[in-house]
Amino acid sequence: MAEGAVEAPAESGGGGDPGAIEPERGVASIKLQYLTTKEHFHEFLEAKGQEKPSQETEAGDPAGNDRAEPEAKRIRLEDGQTEDRQTEEAVEPREQPQAQKRARGQNKCRPHVKPTHYDKNRLCPSLVQESAAKCFYGDRCRFLHDVGRYLETKPADLGPHCVLFETFGRCPYGVTCRFAGAHLGPEGQNLVKEGLVQAPPVRNGLDKVLQQQLRKRKIHFKRAEQALRQLSKGQLPGPTPEATVPEVMEAEGAPGQDNCDAQQAPQGPGTVAPPSGPLRTCGPLTDEDVVRLQPCEKKRLDISGKLYLAPLTTCGNLPFRRVCKRFGADVTCGEMAVCINLLQGQTSEWALLKRHPCEDVFGVQLEGAFPDTMTKCAELLNRTIEVDFVDINVGCPIDLVYKKGGGCALMNRSAKFQQIVRGMNQVLDVPLTVKLRTGVHERVNLAHRLLPELRDWGAALVTLHGRSREQRYTKLADWRYIEQCVTAASPMPLFGNGDILSYEDANRAMQTGVAGIMIARGALLKPWLFTEIKEQRHWDISSSERLDILRDFAHYGLEHWGSDTQGVEKTRRFLLEWLSFLCRWDRGGGVGCLGEARPNPLPGAPVRRYVPVGLLERLPQRINERPPYYLGRDYLETLMASQKAADWIRISEMLLGPVPPNFVFLPKHKANAYK
Repeated sequence: MAEGAVEAPAESGGGGDPGAIEPERGVASIKLQYLTTKEHFHEFLEAKGQEKPSQETEAGDPAGNDRAEPEAKRIRLEDGQTEDRQTEEAVEPREQPQAQKRARGQNKCRPHVKPTHYDKNRLCPSLVQESAAKCFYGDRCRFLHDVGRYLETKPADLGPHCVLFETFGRCPYGVTCRFAGAHLGPEGQNLVKEGLVQAPPVRNGLDKVLQQQLRKRKIHFKRAEQALRQLSKGQLPGPTPEATVPEVMEAEGAPGQDNCDAQQAPQGPGTVAPPSGPLRTCGPLTDEDVVRLQPCEKKRLDISGKLYLAPLTTCGNLPFRRVCKRFGADVTCGEMAVCINLLQGQTSEWALLKRHPCEDVFGVQLEGAFPDTMTKCAELLNRTIEVDFVDINVGCPIDLVYKKGGGCALMNRSAKFQQIVRGMNQVLDVPLTVKLRTGVHERVNLAHRLLPELRDWGAALVTLHGRSREQRYTKLADWRYIEQCVTAASPMPLFGNGDILSYEDANRAMQTGVAGIMIARGALLKPWLFTEIKEQRHWDISSSERLDILRDFAHYGLEHWGSDTQGVEKTRRFLLEWLSFLCRWDRGGGVGCLGEARPNPLPGAPVRRYVPVGLLERLPQRINERPPYYLGRDYLETLMASQKAADWIRISEMLLGPVPPNFVFLPKHKANAYK
């Protein structure tokens, strides 16, 4: 995997003047023998260990920032003249003023994220699953039913080993698997190993019947509507005789039906089947079915002193959480889910709620701006999924959420915020938690005022991120303010969050009196951070060990998203999203890679975040420090330090095989598109 490994000291060649590399504020202190220049860094990657030159690197700008501009933008920059892609059928420029005008703006030439070629020559699912029954659609089916024709157009296998076949003894994707050569017989049949191991079920999936009921709005939310009526009258929500109806009856359309028959045979147009969940049984009626739990009787969330992996949008998917669990994360939480999308039965949103069996303490995070949708969504999840807690997102800073009244905006809408917390707490049988920031504006802190109210409203735990919405990540987290908020929240436990990248940072955070710490960006940069904190040491992890972590993520992704073409490419894209996050955008001036001044820096220049422990002059590395250009101890470590998307794709090819033709990767959280 690293045949071109080479020792960095012999190749550095970028020592420069020793006086120019004194530690500067905001710059990671790296040992002199590893420092280099930007030009030498990219020359080293191109010259060492590459089997073929990358075409993507040839399209970058002279400064080496790999900025491949979209076609329409390049036309505007060059006043309508381009040197490439000109054909004899080119239309005169005067005939396209409208097209150029429509192309103005940002990312107008952005290609579709979801490729359309997946549906071409796709095999019918009835053949993939080896079902004995014929295709339900018959002649109207738009998929192929000829396996031989499918194999003629199927791309070559990506590798000789199938993760699903080797792990579970059978690959459910059969002939469509991109590693099918490992488990296909001489006649194309799907082989099965002896001693079949059943794949662990992933919980909290979306039932098709429930999805249809949500789309047709046939689900009734009696408990939520009752709580909302009480809140609108200024009353505190509480149990009433109407609330002592069994849980499964609340979803019924005909209240006169027998409860047992309604569960087993939900027939008829006016009847709504209860959603599938932990209470989907038909047996004797117990007190637990009839008597409503009081707030004091709820299961307590005792996670004090545990390491809490933050809900991370896009990157905090199920395979990544499995990686963090393996390194010692105690508590995990799903990605932020929008309550309206859940109530509409969107498959992509419900996928964020899935839970792997290894996640012993797991919660989901909801985002919403209005009490009715949040309370109804909480009641729906209380019936249908298995979680240990539900978290309210009051810390999301992005405009798309904030301008609709959700996320951080709830901190300034105390009346709505109170109704949301009280209403959700009333309909949930699991603890309710809240994640919030210090405030909306930089110098106007609001958290210390809200924490006592949240305690009275029924929140079981609050996590405080030590920054305001206005700050984003421009300044360090304010742990002094978090320490003040611990007293304001007492006796309710308060978790702290912000700038934890080493066990020293975690120890200082715990000295503030918080009940525990939540780790977000630090887990993305160093998934082994949980091990470092528990073992109180710095882990000088090698490049091969880091590649093994990425390989585990790829294997978990193939298990979760599938080993067919769609699953492989989805795994690759989420892997690239993770690798792209390891590179932040340096938008300010300051100091260059060898200490030189940068009076006019290029805005949005990518800078690598993580620096291996063995290369640092002093420990620990701070999360806000900008590493200079350096050469690692071998080629693979240097490749992992690259900020070019072409090098990220090269790493993905080590794990998932070559990328398909015309592959384009566009990071979701970056302003610029990289090809």
